[in-house]
Amino acid sequence: MIVWVCRRLASMLLRRISVGTLIVVESEQRRRFGSGAPAARVEIVSPRSWPVQHARALLWRSTRRRRRRDIAAHYDLGNELFARMLDPTMSYSCAIFEHDRMTLEEAQLAKLDRVCDRLDLGPDDRVLEIGTGWGAFALYAAATRGCHVTTTTISREQHDYAVERVRRAGLSDRVTVLMQDYRDLEGRYDKLVSIEMIEAVSWQRIGSFFAKCSELLSDDGAMLLQAITIDDRAYRVERASRSFIKTYIFPGGCLPSLELITRNLARRTDLQTVALEDLTAHYVQTLRHWRQQFTANAAALAQPGYDERFRRLWTLYLAYCEAGFAERRICDVQLLLTKPRCRVTPHLHANRSGHSQQRYLPLSA
Repeated sequence: MIVWVCRRLASMLLRRISVGTLIVVESEQRRRFGSGAPAARVEIVSPRSWPVQHARALLWRSTRRRRRRDIAAHYDLGNELFARMLDPTMSYSCAIFEHDRMTLEEAQLAKLDRVCDRLDLGPDDRVLEIGTGWGAFALYAAATRGCHVTTTTISREQHDYAVERVRRAGLSDRVTVLMQDYRDLEGRYDKLVSIEMIEAVSWQRIGSFFAKCSELLSDDGAMLLQAITIDDRAYRVERASRSFIKTYIFPGGCLPSLELITRNLARRTDLQTVALEDLTAHYVQTLRHWRQQFTANAAALAQPGYDERFRRLWTLYLAYCEAGFAERRICDVQLLLTKPRCRVTPHLHANRSGHSQQRYLPLSA
Protein backbone atom coordinates (compact mmCIF):
# COMPACT_ATOMS: atom_id res chain seq x y z
CA MET A 1 0.00 0.00 0.00
CA ILE A 2 2.80 2.44 0.94
CA VAL A 3 4.59 1.69 -2.34
CA TRP A 4 1.40 2.45 -4.29
CA VAL A 5 0.82 5.74 -2.43
CA CYS A 6 4.43 6.88 -2.88
CA ARG A 7 4.47 5.90 -6.56
CA ARG A 8 1.25 7.85 -7.09
CA LEU A 9 2.56 10.95 -5.30
CA ALA A 10 5.76 10.87 -7.34
CA SER A 11 3.75 10.51 -10.55
CA MET A 12 1.61 13.52 -9.64
CA LEU A 13 4.73 15.62 -9.27
CA LEU A 14 6.33 14.30 -12.46
CA ARG A 15 3.21 15.17 -14.47
CA ARG A 16 4.03 18.81 -13.83
CA ILE A 17 7.17 18.60 -16.00
CA SER A 18 6.72 21.29 -18.64
CA VAL A 19 10.13 21.24 -20.33
CA GLY A 20 11.85 18.05 -21.48
CA THR A 21 10.89 14.39 -21.25
CA LEU A 22 11.38 11.85 -18.47
CA ILE A 23 10.77 8.16 -19.24
CA VAL A 24 10.29 5.94 -16.19
CA VAL A 25 10.68 2.20 -16.80
CA GLU A 26 9.43 -0.22 -14.14
CA SER A 27 9.11 -3.95 -14.97
CA GLU A 28 7.33 -4.03 -18.34
CA GLN A 29 5.73 -0.61 -17.91
CA ARG A 30 7.02 2.58 -19.49
CA ARG A 31 5.60 5.95 -18.47
CA ARG A 32 6.43 9.20 -20.21
CA PHE A 33 6.26 12.57 -18.46
CA GLY A 34 6.59 15.87 -20.31
CA SER A 35 7.61 16.25 -23.94
CA GLY A 36 10.45 17.46 -26.14
CA ALA A 37 14.16 17.81 -25.40
CA PRO A 38 16.13 17.19 -23.31
CA ALA A 39 15.15 13.60 -22.53
CA ALA A 40 16.17 11.27 -19.72
CA ARG A 41 15.39 7.66 -18.83
CA VAL A 42 15.14 6.20 -15.31
CA GLU A 43 14.81 2.48 -14.64
CA ILE A 44 13.21 1.35 -11.37
CA VAL A 45 14.85 -1.95 -10.41
CA SER A 46 12.95 -2.51 -7.15
CA PRO A 47 9.49 -1.15 -6.24
CA ARG A 48 10.82 -0.61 -2.73
CA SER A 49 12.77 2.39 -4.03
CA TRP A 50 9.47 4.40 -3.97
CA PRO A 51 8.94 4.54 -0.14
CA VAL A 52 12.60 4.78 0.97
CA GLN A 53 12.56 8.57 1.38
CA HIS A 54 9.12 8.40 3.00
CA ALA A 55 10.41 5.95 5.62
CA ARG A 56 13.48 8.11 6.29
CA ALA A 57 11.28 11.14 6.85
CA LEU A 58 9.06 9.26 9.30
CA LEU A 59 12.08 8.14 11.35
CA TRP A 60 13.72 11.59 11.48
CA ARG A 61 13.27 13.37 14.81
CA SER A 62 13.74 17.09 15.47
CA THR A 63 15.60 17.16 18.78
CA ARG A 64 16.90 20.39 20.28
CA ARG A 65 20.47 19.27 19.69
CA ARG A 66 19.78 18.42 16.06
CA ARG A 67 18.01 21.76 15.47
CA ARG A 68 20.99 23.69 16.84
CA ARG A 69 23.35 21.69 14.66
CA ASP A 70 21.24 22.17 11.53
CA ILE A 71 20.82 25.91 12.14
CA ALA A 72 24.55 26.30 12.76
CA ALA A 73 25.31 24.51 9.47
CA HIS A 74 23.79 27.44 7.57
CA TYR A 75 23.57 30.54 9.75
CA ASP A 76 26.94 30.13 11.47
CA LEU A 77 28.89 30.07 8.21
CA GLY A 78 30.26 33.49 9.11
CA ASN A 79 28.84 36.99 9.36
CA GLU A 80 31.31 38.16 6.70
CA LEU A 81 29.55 35.98 4.12
CA PHE A 82 26.09 37.36 4.86
CA ALA A 83 27.29 40.95 5.22
CA ARG A 84 28.63 40.84 1.66
CA MET A 85 25.45 39.27 0.27
CA LEU A 86 22.68 41.07 2.18
CA ASP A 87 21.79 44.74 2.56
CA PRO A 88 22.94 46.91 5.51
CA THR A 89 19.92 45.85 7.62
CA MET A 90 21.18 42.24 7.39
CA SER A 91 17.67 41.03 6.50
CA TYR A 92 17.70 37.46 5.19
CA SER A 93 14.09 37.26 4.02
CA CYS A 94 11.91 38.58 1.22
CA ALA A 95 11.99 42.35 0.73
CA ILE A 96 9.10 44.39 -0.66
CA PHE A 97 9.83 46.49 -3.74
CA GLU A 98 7.17 49.19 -3.89
CA HIS A 99 8.64 50.54 -7.12
CA ASP A 100 11.38 49.51 -9.55
CA ARG A 101 13.85 52.17 -8.41
CA MET A 102 14.02 50.88 -4.85
CA THR A 103 17.36 49.67 -3.55
CA LEU A 104 17.47 46.38 -1.67
CA GLU A 105 17.93 48.23 1.62
CA GLU A 106 14.88 50.44 0.94
CA ALA A 107 12.83 47.37 0.05
CA GLN A 108 13.85 45.59 3.25
CA LEU A 109 12.92 48.63 5.31
CA ALA A 110 9.56 48.70 3.49
CA LYS A 111 9.03 45.08 4.53
CA LEU A 112 9.89 45.79 8.16
CA ASP A 113 7.61 48.82 8.12
CA ARG A 114 4.78 46.71 6.77
CA VAL A 115 5.20 44.08 9.47
CA CYS A 116 5.01 46.76 12.15
CA ASP A 117 1.94 48.27 10.47
CA ARG A 118 0.15 44.94 10.16
CA LEU A 119 0.46 44.41 13.90
CA ASP A 120 -0.24 48.06 14.71
CA LEU A 121 2.80 48.11 16.99
CA GLY A 122 3.09 50.84 19.61
CA PRO A 123 5.04 51.76 22.77
CA ASP A 124 2.81 49.66 25.03
CA ASP A 125 3.29 46.43 23.08
CA ARG A 126 5.36 43.53 24.35
CA VAL A 127 6.52 41.80 21.19
CA LEU A 128 8.04 38.34 20.79
CA GLU A 129 10.05 37.46 17.70
CA ILE A 130 10.82 33.80 17.00
CA GLY A 131 13.87 33.74 14.74
CA THR A 132 16.13 36.76 15.37
CA GLY A 133 18.21 36.63 12.23
CA TRP A 134 20.80 39.37 12.68
CA GLY A 135 18.38 41.59 14.59
CA ALA A 136 16.82 43.66 11.79
CA PHE A 137 13.18 43.45 12.88
CA ALA A 138 13.84 43.81 16.62
CA LEU A 139 15.94 46.92 16.07
CA TYR A 140 13.50 48.48 13.60
CA ALA A 141 10.40 47.84 15.71
CA ALA A 142 11.98 49.14 18.90
CA ALA A 143 13.46 52.23 17.22
CA THR A 144 10.43 53.24 15.14
CA ARG A 145 7.49 52.04 17.27
CA GLY A 146 8.94 52.23 20.77
CA CYS A 147 7.80 48.73 21.71
CA HIS A 148 9.76 46.22 23.77
CA VAL A 149 10.94 43.27 21.70
CA THR A 150 12.10 39.91 23.01
CA THR A 151 13.74 38.00 20.20
CA THR A 152 15.21 34.50 20.20
CA THR A 153 17.56 32.46 18.02
CA ILE A 154 19.54 29.24 18.38
CA SER A 155 22.39 30.45 16.18
CA ARG A 156 25.39 31.54 18.23
CA GLU A 157 26.72 33.78 15.44
CA GLN A 158 23.38 35.53 15.02
CA HIS A 159 22.83 35.91 18.76
CA ASP A 160 26.18 37.56 19.40
CA TYR A 161 25.87 39.80 16.33
CA ALA A 162 22.36 40.94 17.32
CA VAL A 163 23.37 41.62 20.93
CA GLU A 164 26.19 43.88 19.72
CA ARG A 165 23.91 45.70 17.26
CA VAL A 166 21.39 46.36 20.05
CA ARG A 167 24.13 47.69 22.30
CA ARG A 168 25.52 50.00 19.60
CA ALA A 169 22.02 51.30 18.81
CA GLY A 170 21.42 52.16 22.46
CA LEU A 171 18.31 49.95 22.58
CA SER A 172 19.29 47.53 25.33
CA ASP A 173 16.37 48.76 27.44
CA ARG A 174 13.89 47.85 24.69
CA VAL A 175 15.37 44.77 22.99
CA THR A 176 16.17 41.49 24.72
CA VAL A 177 18.06 38.91 22.66
CA LEU A 178 17.77 35.30 23.83
CA MET A 179 19.56 32.18 22.66
CA GLN A 180 16.73 29.80 23.35
CA ASP A 181 14.66 27.22 21.48
CA TYR A 182 11.12 28.48 20.88
CA ARG A 183 9.82 25.36 22.65
CA ASP A 184 11.37 26.57 25.91
CA LEU A 185 9.94 30.11 25.86
CA GLU A 186 7.62 31.25 28.64
CA GLY A 187 5.39 34.23 29.37
CA ARG A 188 2.72 35.99 27.34
CA TYR A 189 3.07 38.72 24.73
CA ASP A 190 0.81 41.18 22.95
CA LYS A 191 2.23 40.53 19.50
CA LEU A 192 4.31 37.78 17.92
CA VAL A 193 6.43 37.89 14.77
CA SER A 194 8.06 35.03 12.89
CA ILE A 195 9.71 35.92 9.58
CA GLU A 196 10.72 32.92 7.47
CA MET A 197 11.67 30.80 10.45
CA ILE A 198 8.94 28.17 10.12
CA GLU A 199 10.87 26.51 7.27
CA ALA A 200 13.36 25.30 9.91
CA VAL A 201 10.60 23.63 11.95
CA SER A 202 10.33 19.94 11.11
CA TRP A 203 7.09 18.83 9.49
CA GLN A 204 6.34 16.65 12.53
CA ARG A 205 6.34 19.73 14.78
CA ILE A 206 4.34 22.27 12.76
CA GLY A 207 1.26 21.73 14.93
CA SER A 208 3.32 22.06 18.13
CA PHE A 209 4.92 25.24 16.78
CA PHE A 210 1.57 26.93 16.27
CA ALA A 211 0.25 25.63 19.59
CA LYS A 212 3.26 27.22 21.33
CA CYS A 213 2.76 30.51 19.48
CA SER A 214 -0.88 30.59 20.55
CA GLU A 215 0.10 29.81 24.15
CA LEU A 216 2.60 32.69 24.17
CA LEU A 217 0.03 35.25 22.97
CA SER A 218 -2.36 37.17 25.18
CA ASP A 219 -6.10 36.66 24.60
CA ASP A 220 -6.25 39.78 22.42
CA GLY A 221 -2.89 39.20 20.75
CA ALA A 222 -1.91 38.99 17.07
CA MET A 223 0.78 37.21 15.09
CA LEU A 224 2.49 38.03 11.81
CA LEU A 225 3.85 34.96 10.05
CA GLN A 226 5.98 35.27 6.92
CA ALA A 227 6.61 31.87 5.37
CA ILE A 228 8.07 30.24 2.29
CA THR A 229 5.53 27.66 1.17
CA ILE A 230 5.33 24.87 -1.37
CA ASP A 231 2.35 23.91 -3.50
CA ASP A 232 -0.15 21.81 -1.53
CA ARG A 233 0.05 19.06 -4.15
CA ALA A 234 3.83 18.79 -3.86
CA TYR A 235 4.09 18.99 -0.07
CA ARG A 236 4.17 15.26 0.70
CA VAL A 237 6.96 14.71 -1.79
CA GLU A 238 8.86 17.71 -0.39
CA ARG A 239 8.44 16.36 3.13
CA ALA A 240 10.03 13.02 2.30
CA SER A 241 12.63 14.03 -0.28
CA ARG A 242 16.34 14.69 0.12
CA SER A 243 16.43 17.69 -2.17
CA PHE A 244 19.43 19.78 -3.21
CA ILE A 245 18.45 22.52 -0.74
CA LYS A 246 17.91 20.17 2.21
CA THR A 247 21.10 18.25 1.49
CA TYR A 248 23.56 21.08 0.85
CA ILE A 249 22.03 24.35 2.09
CA PHE A 250 19.37 23.96 4.81
CA PRO A 251 19.78 20.57 6.52
CA GLY A 252 16.68 19.58 8.43
CA GLY A 253 14.47 22.14 6.68
CA CYS A 254 11.04 21.52 5.21
CA LEU A 255 8.78 23.93 3.35
CA PRO A 256 5.20 23.84 4.64
CA SER A 257 2.16 24.16 2.41
CA LEU A 258 -0.65 26.63 3.04
CA GLU A 259 -3.00 23.71 3.59
CA LEU A 260 -0.69 22.32 6.28
CA ILE A 261 -0.49 25.72 7.98
CA THR A 262 -4.23 26.38 7.97
CA ARG A 263 -5.07 22.81 9.05
CA ASN A 264 -2.74 22.99 12.05
CA LEU A 265 -3.92 26.46 13.00
CA ALA A 266 -7.47 25.13 13.10
CA ARG A 267 -6.62 21.96 14.99
CA ARG A 268 -4.05 23.20 17.49
CA THR A 269 -4.87 26.87 18.19
CA ASP A 270 -7.63 29.43 18.58
CA LEU A 271 -5.85 31.73 16.12
CA GLN A 272 -7.84 33.00 13.16
CA THR A 273 -6.35 33.88 9.77
CA VAL A 274 -7.76 37.31 8.98
CA ALA A 275 -5.54 38.29 6.04
CA LEU A 276 -2.99 36.93 3.61
CA GLU A 277 -0.58 38.56 1.17
CA ASP A 278 1.45 36.88 -1.56
CA LEU A 279 5.01 38.27 -1.74
CA THR A 280 6.32 35.75 -4.27
CA ALA A 281 7.14 38.23 -7.04
CA HIS A 282 9.17 40.32 -4.59
CA TYR A 283 11.32 37.31 -3.72
CA VAL A 284 12.47 36.99 -7.33
CA GLN A 285 13.88 40.52 -7.12
CA THR A 286 15.29 39.96 -3.62
CA LEU A 287 17.18 36.84 -4.66
CA ARG A 288 18.47 38.52 -7.80
CA HIS A 289 19.99 41.25 -5.61
CA TRP A 290 21.54 38.69 -3.26
CA ARG A 291 22.99 36.69 -6.13
CA GLN A 292 24.45 39.76 -7.82
CA GLN A 293 26.05 40.94 -4.59
CA PHE A 294 27.35 37.47 -3.79
CA THR A 295 29.02 37.08 -7.19
CA ALA A 296 30.32 40.67 -7.13
CA ASN A 297 32.06 39.88 -3.83
CA ALA A 298 33.39 36.48 -4.92
CA ALA A 299 37.04 37.59 -4.85
CA ALA A 300 36.72 39.17 -1.41
CA LEU A 301 34.91 36.12 -0.07
CA ALA A 302 37.74 33.89 -1.23
CA GLN A 303 40.00 35.51 1.36
CA PRO A 304 38.07 34.41 4.51
CA GLY A 305 38.15 30.85 3.24
CA TYR A 306 35.05 30.35 1.10
CA ASP A 307 36.60 28.21 -1.61
CA GLU A 308 35.53 27.89 -5.24
CA ARG A 309 33.34 24.86 -4.54
CA PHE A 310 31.46 26.79 -1.86
CA ARG A 311 31.01 29.85 -4.09
CA ARG A 312 29.73 27.73 -6.98
CA LEU A 313 27.34 25.89 -4.65
CA TRP A 314 25.88 29.10 -3.26
CA THR A 315 25.59 30.73 -6.66
CA LEU A 316 23.56 27.70 -7.73
CA TYR A 317 21.48 27.88 -4.52
CA LEU A 318 20.57 31.53 -5.07
CA ALA A 319 19.77 31.03 -8.78
CA TYR A 320 17.83 27.84 -8.01
CA CYS A 321 15.62 29.63 -5.46
CA GLU A 322 15.13 32.62 -7.74
CA ALA A 323 13.87 30.28 -10.47
CA GLY A 324 11.65 28.46 -7.98
CA PHE A 325 9.85 31.68 -7.05
CA ALA A 326 9.74 32.91 -10.65
CA GLU A 327 8.01 29.67 -11.69
CA ARG A 328 5.89 29.71 -8.52
CA ARG A 329 6.94 26.22 -7.52
CA ILE A 330 7.54 27.87 -4.16
CA CYS A 331 5.85 31.00 -2.81
CA ASP A 332 6.27 33.53 -0.02
CA VAL A 333 3.30 34.73 2.01
CA GLN A 334 2.50 36.91 4.98
CA LEU A 335 -0.34 35.77 7.23
CA LEU A 336 -1.99 37.96 9.85
CA LEU A 337 -3.28 35.73 12.64
CA THR A 338 -5.34 36.93 15.60
CA LYS A 339 -6.64 35.64 18.90
CA PRO A 340 -10.43 35.75 19.44
CA ARG A 341 -10.43 39.05 21.37
CA CYS A 342 -8.02 40.83 19.00
CA ARG A 343 -9.31 43.77 16.97
CA VAL A 344 -6.30 44.32 14.68
CA THR A 345 -7.61 44.43 11.10
CA PRO A 346 -6.08 44.89 7.63
CA HIS A 347 -5.98 48.52 6.56
CA LEU A 348 -4.80 50.84 3.82
CA HIS A 349 -1.16 51.80 4.09
CA ALA A 350 0.56 54.77 2.44
CA ASN A 351 3.73 53.64 0.71
CA ARG A 352 6.86 55.73 0.51
CA SER A 353 5.62 57.56 -2.56
CA GLY A 354 2.53 58.67 -0.64
CA HIS A 355 0.01 56.50 -2.50
CA SER A 356 -2.39 54.36 -0.49
CA GLN A 357 -2.35 50.71 -1.35
CA GLN A 358 -4.32 47.70 -0.12
CA ARG A 359 -1.53 45.52 1.17
CA TYR A 360 -3.50 42.54 2.32
CA LEU A 361 -6.28 40.50 0.87
CA PRO A 362 -8.72 40.14 3.79
CA LEU A 363 -9.95 36.57 3.81
CA SER A 364 -13.51 37.76 4.35
CA ALA A 365 -13.44 39.71 1.05
